[in-house]
Amino acid sequence: MRRHAILAFAAVLAAGASAAPAESMTARSFAEREYLVFGQPTGSYYEAIVKHAGLQAIHADGAVTLRLAEKGRETKDDGASKTTVIRLKDEVYPFEVTRYVKSWNDCGAVETWVEIRHNEKGPVRLMRADSFAAQVPVKADRVGVLTLSGQGNCEAGLCETEVKSGQFAYYASCAGTRDAWESNPAMMVSFGDGVDEESGKVLGVALEWTGTSCKRVRRNFNGRRIDVFAGVDMTSGPYTLDPGVTFTTPKAVLVWSEKGRGEVSRQYHRWARRHLMPHGDVLHSVLLNSWEGSYFSFTEQTLLDMMDGVKEMGGEMFVLDDGWFGRGKFARDEVNKATAGLGDWCVNSAKLPRGLGFLADEAAKRGLKFGIWVEPEMANTSSWLVEAHPDWVLREKGRPLICGRGKTQVVLDFANPAVRDDLFRQLDTVYSGIPSLAFVKWDCNANIHNPGSAYIPADRQPNLWYDYTIGYYELLARLQSKRPQIMTQACASGGGHMDFGSLRYADEFWTSDRTDPYNRVFIQWGASQFYPASAMACHVTDSPNHQTKRKTPLKYRFDVAMTGRLGFELHPKNLKPEEVAFSKAAVADYKRIRPVVQRGDLYRLVSPYEKPLSALMYVSEAKDAAVLFALGLRIKGERAETLKLRGLDPEARYSVKEINRGARLHANLSESATGRELMERGIAVRLAGDYDSAVFEIVRADAPAAR
Repeated sequence: MRRHAILAFAAVLAAGASAAPAESMTARSFAEREYLVFGQPTGSYYEAIVKHAGLQAIHADGAVTLRLAEKGRETKDDGASKTTVIRLKDEVYPFEVTRYVKSWNDCGAVETWVEIRHNEKGPVRLMRADSFAAQVPVKADRVGVLTLSGQGNCEAGLCETEVKSGQFAYYASCAGTRDAWESNPAMMVSFGDGVDEESGKVLGVALEWTGTSCKRVRRNFNGRRIDVFAGVDMTSGPYTLDPGVTFTTPKAVLVWSEKGRGEVSRQYHRWARRHLMPHGDVLHSVLLNSWEGSYFSFTEQTLLDMMDGVKEMGGEMFVLDDGWFGRGKFARDEVNKATAGLGDWCVNSAKLPRGLGFLADEAAKRGLKFGIWVEPEMANTSSWLVEAHPDWVLREKGRPLICGRGKTQVVLDFANPAVRDDLFRQLDTVYSGIPSLAFVKWDCNANIHNPGSAYIPADRQPNLWYDYTIGYYELLARLQSKRPQIMTQACASGGGHMDFGSLRYADEFWTSDRTDPYNRVFIQWGASQFYPASAMACHVTDSPNHQTKRKTPLKYRFDVAMTGRLGFELHPKNLKPEEVAFSKAAVADYKRIRPVVQRGDLYRLVSPYEKPLSALMYVSEAKDAAVLFALGLRIKGERAETLKLRGLDPEARYSVKEINRGARLHANLSESATGRELMERGIAVRLAGDYDSAVFEIVRADAPAAR
């Protein structure tokens, strides 16, 4: 074939792929597209073989390419979901890849993942093994990527990037533990101009993974080809895979929308509640967590006083945070604080002489559930565990040990089964002493700074990053299997475990250690792009805030926290009588609207990144109830904002009532209005000054207020 004919043929292929009809696109069709592997021949004269790939391996004999041919596929349909299995094999080497695509009938999310195995004469090195790697058949003159980035105390910041022709956008997180900080393992890729909450073509790609990860978007030189990749990051080198062993990638969750980013978010939220989180649509309790109310300085009486206070305000659970464990010289107390005791999961009897079972019983007497804090992934060098098993700590041979918090904190080797067995034994003993245990806050306060394992052979040390995360999941699954009734919060110095990988084993995450409501408006806005409100732990704290010293009204603190799972992070004794009374009424309001907030569809109306306020609403699946939040930031004087509601039934009539009220009303409301009127004309909300806010309960005329 002459050169000009080859060029013409390549142009036809490219045009055909990029101009595929959008109406035929679904998340499932994206997932089933060809998986890009290094060395696969292409129809393009310019590329010849695939070089930008999702799978790249060095064979046992040193060869570096893969050429996979499909050997069969089958689809299983159980009535609720459909799974397609696609089997691929290299043309020359005994190297096999099995791809999986799973979709559900009740939501638009699709899972896809890959299994890799071989029977070569020696180990194969995986240079890259992505969960999703495909050319996206959407024609677009502009390609944008929305990601979440940040660090402790400023998680989930919105980052938007345009990927221009000839560019390769790369988003990686390589902490090994708190990986949701640096670059959350989820992104939205938008196609075309004018993409926003309610319009435009958007592909959501999120990993069910808590370890190192990378996401990539590539446009070729003329901008007509768009490749999207997502998978684990081989942070310190290739993964060595022995013959007969299967490497399974994390699952990638895809969502396709032609109605903007808001629909992507809503589909992720439904999927997570219905098919991922252990307790699904179970309503989450209003709880008090002890940390900011007492830190390490507490006695039994301190904790009992907190229980009395949260019970009076209508709370449903008490959670004891850090400081309850350790023994002898390594006891965790107000002297050692964060420098000792991690790894020794036994009750500090000097501090709590009657144990955790006593506290749980006292909580039950008050009608409260009981929970505790743990940090199993970490240890202190000042602990009985490290003193007995120094080889259980991640460290590099010949290098000084880098320690974190308190200059003694280190990461345990979760790739080692003996470490996980010991931690399971310790935690199981603690849990057994609290038969009514209902909640565990699982924290993680260090990155992998010492990437070396005494358990993993010297020539396979790069395997640590993947194997550590698999070990983390194995321990979580083992604990969950024995006590499935316990709800878990994934915490990692705040939102470091804000990801779908953790939410397979936990029902919520601690959104951020930054509890200042002003900052939380932005953090929770970012988290909501992918994660449901029920998964976001949002607490009312003291004013001035302990971290920022910012003073905010109690109503504002409640209104911001009510957009997720409401809780407290304070000592109730510090509240004035009128504040306790306001809190009781606010908690009662939240319990009434809780089903809508935690189970409803989210509509983001006004972005805090664009105006000095944030507005969002939740609508029940039946469209018979909704809740509208207007959260001011820094407003000079008074600001009137007309909020056009979304998601309502246009023909139904709704009543609108302001709840959780302070001294003033924020809108002039008629007795009722149709859904169409509320969506087209909206509600004029007036906010005045810094940190003013309003909450409105919207109920269909023929529906009860509480659902």
